[in-house]
Amino acid sequence: MVLSQWLSRFRIASQTAFSTLRNSSSSSPSPFRIFRMHTSSLAAYSVDSGGARKPPFSFLWPGSLVPLSVALISAGSLAAQPQPSLCDHDSNLENHPRIGGKGSTDFVVKGSHKQVPKELLDELKAICQDKMTLDFDERYFHGKPQNSFHKAVNIPDVVVFPRSEEEISRIVKSCNKHKIPIVPYGGATSIEGHTLAPHGGVCVDLSDMKKVKALHVEDMDVIVEPGIGWMELNEYLEPYGLFFPLDPGPGATIGGMCATRCSGSLAARYGTMRDNVINLKVVLANGEVLKTASRARKSAAGYDLTRLMIGSEGTLGIVTEVTLRLQKIPPHSVVAMCNFPTVKDAADVAIAAMLSGIQVSRVELLDEVQVKAVNIANGKNLPELPTLMFEFTGTEAYAHEQTLMVQKIVLDHNGSDFVFAKDPEAKKELWKVRKEALWACFAMEPKYEAMITDVCVPLSKLGELISKSKEQLDASDLICTVIAHAGDGNFHTVILFDPNVEEQRKEAERLNNIMVNSALSMEGTCTGEHGVGTGKMKYLEKELGIENLKTMKKIKDALDPNNIMNPGKLIPPHVCF
Repeated sequence: MVLSQWLSRFRIASQTAFSTLRNSSSSSPSPFRIFRMHTSSLAAYSVDSGGARKPPFSFLWPGSLVPLSVALISAGSLAAQPQPSLCDHDSNLENHPRIGGKGSTDFVVKGSHKQVPKELLDELKAICQDKMTLDFDERYFHGKPQNSFHKAVNIPDVVVFPRSEEEISRIVKSCNKHKIPIVPYGGATSIEGHTLAPHGGVCVDLSDMKKVKALHVEDMDVIVEPGIGWMELNEYLEPYGLFFPLDPGPGATIGGMCATRCSGSLAARYGTMRDNVINLKVVLANGEVLKTASRARKSAAGYDLTRLMIGSEGTLGIVTEVTLRLQKIPPHSVVAMCNFPTVKDAADVAIAAMLSGIQVSRVELLDEVQVKAVNIANGKNLPELPTLMFEFTGTEAYAHEQTLMVQKIVLDHNGSDFVFAKDPEAKKELWKVRKEALWACFAMEPKYEAMITDVCVPLSKLGELISKSKEQLDASDLICTVIAHAGDGNFHTVILFDPNVEEQRKEAERLNNIMVNSALSMEGTCTGEHGVGTGKMKYLEKELGIENLKTMKKIKDALDPNNIMNPGKLIPPHVCF
């Protein structure tokens, strides 16, 4: 059942639905044995520091994620065994780095586990009625990200499907009262472990909240619930001549896009999620409902709570309503494609095009390995060379003029095979090369998993970073492809590795570390659009500094003192004050 859902939702026929939950103990159960357990069971196993299985419900409240001061105050809710300090100077962390902490290389997220009280289950049943499940298959599905190699030792204990903001508020109040973790769940397209449930708890699936609550055509804004997908929203908006300009991966929902502060290929023209959200409604950890701003296009009134919540990854609250800026659908567009001898040449053209003042909507870069993957997956015969793709929009005359200007820049920088399309079907076929790039990678190694980098640097540094990274990628035995949003300095590397071969995973991690640290040395970031989750926490102190992280921790503790909102994400566990 879970496999068929996974295939239908993500169309990755080449990838198995359940990757092995790896841990170091040979005594740990195979995930396939776990899968055959009774589906009515509420049991979820955790793993202690020695790798041994613990029986159902014998776990600790997540003390590993709470400052020691809070742990001492709430000691009555913790197990009696000693809790190590979480301060960054703790010598224990030098020898045994925690998941996400400095020096961490583990990718199976460990967690303590607290039994969900029957009283809470009864309260959730009263709130959600039949929109609640304890079914093991459903919980396993929600506990395993569909596009991520990250794993966790636990899965949610219960999954709820609220239908309204009022239901979410009641659910959160009950969980806060019992100090049970909450993991918000949207389209399951994140790739950094955002929806993992390392401490079990309650998964709040927002898929039933997908209404368009109000459309203001003259104001060019729309109010939606968090479960609606960006593609569904644009289908709704098309008859009105409007569209929402962010375009992450297929399946992403507006709530999840707010949580990760995502962007996409149109960010160079229209900005990221933080630029396109007018206001939010958010259920905080105590169940109160916060509205972050008015519907005005700009405001200087008070703290910018909208931007605080965008990118908070569910650690401060659950988004229940979003007011979005919209754009007019351009009257005309042209899609162009061209090839280069090196990725440095391609990156230099992308930078030159942006500096020329041409209003380019999209500039996407694919290296020769990625083009090869597209050829294999789709039966095409594209030149297997570094490739740039452009989109120009506006009036027919303006789009044509932009195309000719960029063509000249391409020819001046060793470019060749410049082709462009105006016909809708031809444009769709050209753009399909980019939109399905990730899925094409798995055609090269159907049984492999992907580690995907997400670095972003100042635009002038993009060519240098890609060239430096390509040297390392080409020298590796792993298959690695490069895909870049070249118009804003953001590029991804898809590193394919066999999940059953530890040496390959370590090599993928080594390559990832090289690219991230290179980006940070160029005043860049470890994540341009995918977010932090569990996978990028270990880089945050180097990028942001410890005082920045301590400030984030203080905000988290102020809004969520019981640490129930998506614990173990975003803020590295070694941060304290």
